[in-house]
Amino acid sequence: MSDPKTNLALPDAWQSLRELTPARIALGRAGGSVPTGQWLDFRLAHARARDAVQADFDAATLASQLRSLGLQTCCLASDAKDRATFLQRPDLGRRLSEASRNELLAMNPPRVSVEPATFELATIVSDGLSALAAERQALPLLTAWQPLIAASGWRMAPASVVSFGRVAIEDEIGAVWNARVAVILIGERPGLGSPDSLSAYLVHNPRVGRTDAERNCISNIRPQGLSPEIAALKLHYLVGEALTRGISGVSLKDESTALGQTAAHSTLDDSNSPPRLGASDPASK
Repeated sequence: MSDPKTNLALPDAWQSLRELTPARIALGRAGGSVPTGQWLDFRLAHARARDAVQADFDAATLASQLRSLGLQTCCLASDAKDRATFLQRPDLGRRLSEASRNELLAMNPPRVSVEPATFELATIVSDGLSALAAERQALPLLTAWQPLIAASGWRMAPASVVSFGRVAIEDEIGAVWNARVAVILIGERPGLGSPDSLSAYLVHNPRVGRTDAERNCISNIRPQGLSPEIAALKLHYLVGEALTRGISGVSLKDESTALGQTAAHSTLDDSNSPPRLGASDPASK
């Protein structure tokens, strides 16, 4: 409420709670509305979220950064030809363009079904609905994860950096590489407090036609949410369990914290749930 004598905006009585969360609570009042400063902050956050969806993805630069980690890397594209098509036709973002598929097949020709897997792991990085997330969070996550992968001795397919990709594109890429598990690091649908939040989806025995129930998801990967270091531990645990048990999705639960292998870590904001280990927002797929 406002002071009738001075007509100035007054802080909310719950102001102290704002120190505990970036969520939009205890904003104060100015007459029948929120203070001008809070309204402008909301508009700025909304503009940043819209900009994140429309931002161009610098796949070549990200691929170069991944190579600095010692990862063999290739740049691919989905069947969506541009950003507008990608946003309007999610189905096109779930499959590779013909040129990209031919490029992968040339690198790794098809094998007979009885042949053992060539790789334990195929990794994909894509802009999804936030190129900012892929560009800011994928490198720190992979930097933290690489030593764990090396220690486990997993064979890794060359990393794929995919423009205009949706989650399910990991199925086709993982199948072409003949990998036992595919993991895609992809930009989430931006929220009002997190335009650069990354998700990691994994699927065992990737092949076209896999369902969302057959995937595991770790979301809200960013410094203000689930840190890259903790995300790498959780992702490594889930991939290891998928390889050992031959399952993923609803059949595979994250028990790493209960087993004392990782520390619990989460931060709430006004637009994202705590880090999730399961199904995620269908709008991002």
